[in-house]
Amino acid sequence: MRLATERLILRPWEDKDRDPMARIYGDAHVRRFSPKVLTVAEAHLRIDLAVERARTNGFHYQAAELKGSGELIGLIGLGVLSEVHAAICSHPRVEIGWMLAKEHWGKGLATEGARAWLDYAWSIGLLEVSACTARENAPSQRVMQKIGMIYDPTSDYENPTFGEGHWLRPGVVYRKRNPTLHELHPID
Repeated sequence: MRLATERLILRPWEDKDRDPMARIYGDAHVRRFSPKVLTVAEAHLRIDLAVERARTNGFHYQAAELKGSGELIGLIGLGVLSEVHAAICSHPRVEIGWMLAKEHWGKGLATEGARAWLDYAWSIGLLEVSACTARENAPSQRVMQKIGMIYDPTSDYENPTFGEGHWLRPGVVYRKRNPTLHELHPID
């Protein structure tokens, strides 16, 4: 799957992406709302997993590069939710997500790429896309709001990745329904 926006190419992972993405996964500030920074080996495994899940599901989080320069700035995409999200009572199926290198924050790139992925989600007939994050992750929640997602307080959850009382354990869910299909197929 390859998508293009005004400033981005959203594309499958390539071997040349491994080291730049490992630097992003290894940045403590980028990963401040995640369980930990990743080692180079762990980052490479994440890319391998993304490639495999794209092969299995038809989509997954992909490389995001700047048009023109070809610089890898992170990842944006859709993913079938993992077992970590089984704690969410409404059991959303597909999540949209992003992770960009900090030097590319505040430029609207995550929003731009996420909108392209939502358009793709609707084009393949998905009824709904969700987004999950730590309650404390206001920057990601702002992107969710900018792409028209609505906070669903009934789906707040406790992320089992974090221990009891951990400040990142409380999670929130935002949702967006397919604007053309949700009237034909209401979601309970």
